[in-house]
Amino acid sequence: MNEKYIPDEWKIIEEGFVPKENRLSESIFSLGNEHMGMRGFFEESYSGDSLQGTYIAGIYYPDKTRVGWWKNGYPEFFAKVLNATNWIGINISINGQSLDLAQCEVSDFKRELDMKQGLLTRTFVAKDAKGQESSVKFKRFLSMQSPHIACIHVSVTPLNYGGKIVFEPYLDGDISNEDSNYGEKFWVPIDKKSNEQYIVLTMETKKTAFWLSTATESKVYKDGIEIACERNVIEKEKYISTSLETAVNQGQEISLIKYVSVCTSRDYDKDELEAQATTLLKQALNTGYNQLFEQHCIVMQKKWDASDVVIEGDIKAQQGIRYNIFQLNQTYTGKDPRLNIGPKGFTGEKYGGCTYWDTEAFCFPFYLYTDQEVAKNLLYYRYLHLPQAKENAAKLGFKGALYPMVTMDGQECHNEWEITFEEIHRNGAIAYAIYNYTNYTGDSSYLETYGIEVLVELCRFWADRVTYQPRKDKYMILGVTGPNEYENNVNNNWYTNLMASWTLAYTLENLRELKIKACSHYLEVVDKLGLDEAETLIWKEINEKMYFPTVEELAIFEQNDLYMDKEQTLVSDLPSEALPLNKNWSWDRILRSCFIKQADVIQGIYFFPEQFDAGCKQRNFDFYEPRTVHESSLSPSIYAIVACQIGYQDKAHEMYLRTARLDLDNYNDDTDDGVHLTSMVGSWLVLIQGFAGVSVHENQLSFNPFVPKQWQGYSFKINFRGRDLKIKVDSGQLEISQTTGTPMQVVVHQETYQCSMDKFLVVPLNG
Repeated sequence: MNEKYIPDEWKIIEEGFVPKENRLSESIFSLGNEHMGMRGFFEESYSGDSLQGTYIAGIYYPDKTRVGWWKNGYPEFFAKVLNATNWIGINISINGQSLDLAQCEVSDFKRELDMKQGLLTRTFVAKDAKGQESSVKFKRFLSMQSPHIACIHVSVTPLNYGGKIVFEPYLDGDISNEDSNYGEKFWVPIDKKSNEQYIVLTMETKKTAFWLSTATESKVYKDGIEIACERNVIEKEKYISTSLETAVNQGQEISLIKYVSVCTSRDYDKDELEAQATTLLKQALNTGYNQLFEQHCIVMQKKWDASDVVIEGDIKAQQGIRYNIFQLNQTYTGKDPRLNIGPKGFTGEKYGGCTYWDTEAFCFPFYLYTDQEVAKNLLYYRYLHLPQAKENAAKLGFKGALYPMVTMDGQECHNEWEITFEEIHRNGAIAYAIYNYTNYTGDSSYLETYGIEVLVELCRFWADRVTYQPRKDKYMILGVTGPNEYENNVNNNWYTNLMASWTLAYTLENLRELKIKACSHYLEVVDKLGLDEAETLIWKEINEKMYFPTVEELAIFEQNDLYMDKEQTLVSDLPSEALPLNKNWSWDRILRSCFIKQADVIQGIYFFPEQFDAGCKQRNFDFYEPRTVHESSLSPSIYAIVACQIGYQDKAHEMYLRTARLDLDNYNDDTDDGVHLTSMVGSWLVLIQGFAGVSVHENQLSFNPFVPKQWQGYSFKINFRGRDLKIKVDSGQLEISQTTGTPMQVVVHQETYQCSMDKFLVVPLNG
């Protein structure tokens, strides 16, 4: 575990430059604003190891699939978010010596991410081969107010010399992805232009034909006063820059502010794209750095006002959860329903930047509890991709809809058979998100207008995918992979069967309600989809006769058929050098073992806690957690929440820390290729759904809170059905302050209380 970042409530601070850990820090210091984002790589030239990633939301390339043995049904491509034009680059020359930290003596290095303001700063003193010492400071932000705009501020102060400094701010479109399957570059040049006000570079993606226009202009200051510099434009293929030269005296600060606008053909017509980029750039120049930053900070503050979590008594826990919330807010704001949340966000190339079931199963509640319109856009994203989901099912010979395991545009683009075509439980997460939204908000409009169509097509898939076993008079689901990807091609994964059965029951319930309400859309759905009573009767029978494997002597659910036939050993029995298994064991050995990658049976208990009594939860937790290696970043949070439900408070806190600081402490030694964005929400889930015990029962908001003994207390804000609530919990009491909306009742430890704007609710807690 790496503890290299100084604990601070609002900042991530790195002191001292360690080149071998540079990629890790590049991931940690990533920035974004939903429209675009980038890793925390250096603005100036750097000849050391680096992953210089700049990403634009929704811009992707269908890289040709690369597999050793082609199976019928494989997608022909893996869509991946593209490393795009590098617009932060600023070459700096000092009396002919290039500033390059891999070639300099570096001292007083400090890198700092101010999460409250969304500002990245870096300061250091560099001594070059000539012995010239320079004090250097960089600042950058990506505007949350104007998502197409970003700014970089650099200052250089000569400490023991005078002479000439040359800044060369550039746009470089000659970019590639490290994860390219065949080493191909995905961008071709369209145009580049320059004049006295700006330079602009327009590139196009191969195959998908997205256009990207990036415009930039820079201003130079001496001791804070803008100066005119000798200006030369440098052009190469896919590259354009401006050289700005000025004389400098010892101790004199020279600064450059680089303004950037980034526009794509997703948002503007191609024939208007370049003009739009330059227009936005000019507006940014007229506004100025200070006012742009002020506007950006106002939006950041609004984000924090809605989503901040305060933890008292544990600064590392506080830093961890704020960092996770920061990255979530930087990556997805819900403004564009065409977008979704990739497992790495804007922080790396792994997983292609695509959408997984992580969104609905893990990320969705964070947005649901803080901004319901954002959550609704996540639902719209899947509805818009329903035609592709139906096409995906048809390719495999099934009716209905099978949502992709991995996607950028609704099409399946993952090509590992055991995951792509067997991990079909992701359909259940899509249905659960519809239920989650409707149950939490009390708003059935999405369900009635769009969601019911999705649910019907999901049911058609499950009805076609099951196998009826007449010997047992049961329906089974054969040849699947559950959430535990350390078992493939199993029969009757308990969680998958649960999600299929629940989806059928939930859909039938809503069809009945729509019929009773004489909802006009019900008739439209019945007519449009050709739904008849015979089909729904089959769904009813499948639900009633679904097979669920159990271990009767232990009174637990069996993860899947034959799981108990494996040698039953515990993670605690493994030698330390065996972990992580995915790096030290052969795949064959992993598949034959009883060890579990992530929550599987426990995932189902987490989704439907009311269906299982405390004893059932405890028995299953006690059996499966000791066999779980938590080698998925998604795992610890789910176990932590269920641990809260059964009173395992110390275990819950242990699992919380693992998910809260997974990347900051580099628990799995894999953060160098990007943070684990879709698991970051786990720390938020544990605190709200676990420690505070927030849930909705029979249309009432319910709390079952406690404070981990390592903390003094915690507070957070949520929105529930038009009411903004601030919740504060300490060892003695729960406080609820309602700031908007009509009065309501809340349930605390099964007791009902009245809550309203004019009544500050205080509920004493035992212990």
